[in-house]
Amino acid sequence: MELQGLINLQIMMFIGIGLGWYLRKRNLITAEGKKCMTDLVIDLLLPCNIIHSFCIEFDAGILYRGLQVLVISIVLQMFCTLVSATCYNRVGKDEKPVLQYATVCSNAGFLGNPVAEGVYGSIGLLYGAIYLIPQRIVMWSAGVSYFTECPSKREVLKKVLTHPCIIAAEIGLVLLVTQIQLPAFLDRTITSFSNGSTPLTLLLIGAIMAGADMKTMVTRETAWFSVVRLFLIPMAVCIGCYIFRVDAVASGVSVILASMPAGSTTAILASKYERNEKFASKCVVLTTVLSMVMIPAWCLFVAYLWT
Repeated sequence: MELQGLINLQIMMFIGIGLGWYLRKRNLITAEGKKCMTDLVIDLLLPCNIIHSFCIEFDAGILYRGLQVLVISIVLQMFCTLVSATCYNRVGKDEKPVLQYATVCSNAGFLGNPVAEGVYGSIGLLYGAIYLIPQRIVMWSAGVSYFTECPSKREVLKKVLTHPCIIAAEIGLVLLVTQIQLPAFLDRTITSFSNGSTPLTLLLIGAIMAGADMKTMVTRETAWFSVVRLFLIPMAVCIGCYIFRVDAVASGVSVILASMPAGSTTAILASKYERNEKFASKCVVLTTVLSMVMIPAWCLFVAYLWT
C-alpha cells in the first residue's frame, strides 16, 4: 500500500472515531444506543462484510495463503494464552483477569476488518475473516474462563457454532470453493450492508472511548499491557512469518491484526462479572489511542521487510 493511501486511511479512522466520541459526549449516542450498535455490527454488518469478502475468484494460491493465516492465528492464540498466564502475576485480583482476557482477545473483530480491507483490499478482508476464527473460539472458552469458571464444552460449542461471524465465514467458504454466484438482489443487499460496517464500527469505538477518564488512563499496569498488546505480540508474529517465509499479504494481515488494541468486550465482561470495569475501559481506550500510531507503523515495517 502506498504511504498516501495509508495516511488517508488513518485520517478516515481518526475522523470516524472522533465523531463517535463527540456523539456519545453529546448523548446523541446513548448507552442503550451503544449496545444496539454493538449488536447491529456483530449480528448483521460484520457477517455481511465477511460473506462479501469471500465472493472472489478462487484459486489454489488463495487456499494455501488462507491456510497459512489460519495456522498463524492458531499458534498466536497459544502464544497469547502463555503470555497471559505469565506476565500479570503481580497485578491485583480484579485487574489480572482483565489483562489476561484483553491479551488473548484483541479488537481485531471490530477494528481489524476495516484496516485489513483498507490496506489489502478484498483479499485482506478474506484473510482477516479466516484469521479471526481461532480468536472467536478462544473468546468463548478460555477468554470467559478468566472471569468465571470455565464453561462446559457444550456451552462453548454452542457459542462458537451460533456466532453470526462464524456462520458467515462458513457460508463464505462454501461460496468461495463452489464459486456459486448469489442472485443479483442478494449480492447487492449483502454488499450494501457490508459497506456500512466500517463507519459504524468506527463510531462505536469512539462511543466506547468517550466513557473513559483520560486523566488517569496511563498507569504502570496499562502501560505494560500496551507494550505487550501493541508491540510484543505483533513482533512475535512478524518474526515468525519472516523466518518461515510466509507470503507477504498473509504476513501483513496477520501482523496487522495481531497489533490490534484490547477488545471492547473486555469492559463489557468486566462489568458483567463485577471486576474492575474502569480499569478495563482504560486498557481498551489507551491501546486504541496508541494503535492509531502503531498500526500504520507495523504496516510500513511489514512492507519494508517484504519488499
